Amino acid sequence: MPKKPAAPKGPITLATWNINSIRARLDLMDGFLRQYAPDVLCLQEVTRTPGLTGWTRFTDGERSLPQRANLFDDVRRILPAHQGVFVASDAGPVYDESANRRQQDFGVATFVAEHVPLVGLQTAFVHGAFVDHDEWTTSDRPRAALATRLVDRAAGRTVTVVQVHGLRDRAGKHDTPARRRQAERIADLVQRSREPGDVVVVCGDLNLLPDSETFTILADVGLVDLVGRADTRTSRYTKPVRHASYLLVSDPGAVVRFEILTEPEVSDHRALLVEI
Repeated sequence: MPKKPAAPKGPITLATWNINSIRARLDLMDGFLRQYAPDVLCLQEVTRTPGLTGWTRFTDGERSLPQRANLFDDVRRILPAHQGVFVASDAGPVYDESANRRQQDFGVATFVAEHVPLVGLQTAFVHGAFVDHDEWTTSDRPRAALATRLVDRAAGRTVTVVQVHGLRDRAGKHDTPARRRQAERIADLVQRSREPGDVVVVCGDLNLLPDSETFTILADVGLVDLVGRADTRTSRYTKPVRHASYLLVSDPGAVVRFEILTEPEVSDHRALLVEI
């Protein structure tokens, strides 16, 4: 009679990261993923260009920089035993190495290890709606959130993970009516995605200051921020405001470990790591 598979032991490890597909260091990211082996990986600023690999040229009104053609597939090659889910918030033109114009999708992606059952998916636009840009804009771009519901076999419970890349405002990270609406939509997605008894994690590059009213709105649905005023930027980011990424949980007592990682410097954002 075949043996029953052993139940996994230990906490679920989750990492969230704005990977910044502009000049992303995939060699360093590969080392990070091998070292920390997250069961759940939430990435923001993920690109996907059908039928294209390697590098492209991204241009908007502020900059012209190299950008990965298909960061989603880059990560899938590094994590072949993870299931990947990509949600596009908008799309726009990039130029391949032969200067051909291609339309590239931009959004968020969550990767779940094959030993963690994925039992639910929901998405929502927290700002705007999908746009196929003729030319990239520098602000007021739409933003999508992705919720996954997972089974933690070791603990005999479910975990709902909501990741989001918050809207960018050229005027800064202070509260605005648009950011309030964004917070309300994140809270609504949390409420629609979770079931009674779930541990909930909300994470991502929220593009907010630590005193934002967003945290009050998310506290009203039972979420506690673990980051506070900590620096979540690497040395590749030269502006003075060092706040961007956050991670909130519904049950701080379920957190075994939380860390803001200073190495490796794959992008201008630090990775956040939590064990639940």
